[in-house]
Amino acid sequence: MTMDQLRPGETARIRALGCAGALRRRLRELGAIEGTEIRCLGTGPLGDPTAYLLQGAAIALRRRDCRGIEVEV
Repeated sequence: MTMDQLRPGETARIRALGCAGALRRRLRELGAIEGTEIRCLGTGPLGDPTAYLLQGAAIALRRRDCRGIEVEV
């Protein structure tokens, strides 16, 4: 499944980063590597962006960016 399919409160592990370029580099700098645990905190009022807890930091990502990140629950 991809990260955009996580519901608020769900936790998963990152399997693969399918995104490229600056987004991939920034996510890796934040600690988003294979095997890292990530938790969905909630979505914005219109459903986008979504907040995630990653390595103790809350980050917000757009749904289209999350579609390139494979996770396993």
